[in-house]
Amino acid sequence: MAQTALDGVKVLEYAQMVSGPYCSKLLADFGAEVIKIEEPGVGDEARRRRPFPKDIPHTEKSGLFLYLNSNKMGITLNLQTATGRAIFKELIKIVDVLIEDNAPATMKEMGLDYESLAKVNPRLTMVSITPFGQTGPYKDYKAYPLNTFHGSSSASILADVIPGEIERPVKGGGYLGEYDSGLCAAVALMGALYHRLFTGRGQHIDVSKQEALISLERVEISRYAMGDTISTVSVQRMVGGLHRCKDGYVVITIPQQHQWEALAKLVGKPEWIEEENYRDEFARATHAEELNARIGEWMREHTKDEIYHRGQALSCPIGAVSTAEELLNSEQLKARDFFRDVEHPKIGRVKFPSAPYSFSQTPWRLEHPAPLLGEHNEEIYCGRLGYSRDDLVRMRAASTI
Repeated sequence: MAQTALDGVKVLEYAQMVSGPYCSKLLADFGAEVIKIEEPGVGDEARRRRPFPKDIPHTEKSGLFLYLNSNKMGITLNLQTATGRAIFKELIKIVDVLIEDNAPATMKEMGLDYESLAKVNPRLTMVSITPFGQTGPYKDYKAYPLNTFHGSSSASILADVIPGEIERPVKGGGYLGEYDSGLCAAVALMGALYHRLFTGRGQHIDVSKQEALISLERVEISRYAMGDTISTVSVQRMVGGLHRCKDGYVVITIPQQHQWEALAKLVGKPEWIEEENYRDEFARATHAEELNARIGEWMREHTKDEIYHRGQALSCPIGAVSTAEELLNSEQLKARDFFRDVEHPKIGRVKFPSAPYSFSQTPWRLEHPAPLLGEHNEEIYCGRLGYSRDDLVRMRAASTI
């Protein structure tokens, strides 16, 4: 069997829901061994989040949890107990990376902050993902995805692409901002692992979800810094964006003159295209609302496939908005074998997204589906740390595992 890209890298995950688990999932998909810690009897909060088969809640059947935690091993451990914290430090000795998403004060109070853990394992790279980072006046603030999405200005920028007749969402769909934060954390971690190859030293990576999302909106932020204004509802300043068509929606991005000219060809160069109000980029931005209305009239008479293929042929940046069902049945994704069949002990065989890349030498592969709660307790505690089965029985009775 081919060696994986991160073969030999061992990761301990003490995180819930999306950002931290997605960060470690990316590493697991590269071939790192990831051990996920969950609270005994409770588990990751993602286990209680939709979707569920037939919409029947079950802690072992959450689609969100199954996706975020494939290719990981799972153990239970109660860090609120002294024994649990001692075992956690034993695990730290045998891993290269810790990914956690707890409040800064929480880890410090338990004696599990980076300074303490680095004494146990100087080669440890620790990734801490929090809403606002480990420092600053907001460091102890709690936040939902809604808060960080608005705290980064992403919510106001989202409004730019939504047409006026559609009610504007208060944040990006699903856990978009949380996935973005997990991705930023994974990129930073890869850099830290590369640094450790040459120095032998680990380090602490402080990831702020707010800053991760701000970094993705750097174009808009630079506009504001240059004196422009960004309204919370600024659709009138953007030509294009989301448009309804005959059978769904398309998204148009035409900031440059040649792209505008391509769009003009696409819609048949009607007489109004030559009006003074649309002579250049600045004039079009000033009259974007009326211009979008005119473009929209043409869009509603055509299908999204027709608009997409004709637009691409003219080098006009247009993308069709696909439903989940359309993606699952996409001939392109089928040709690349993007969706794979996964066998899970509780839900049986299901279609599953694989990876958004294809390595020629170290291909993605599914080693195992997301773990059942505490599935690998014996393998890790007995096989790696040297505990006996009797020890496990006693630790379960004491609610340590």
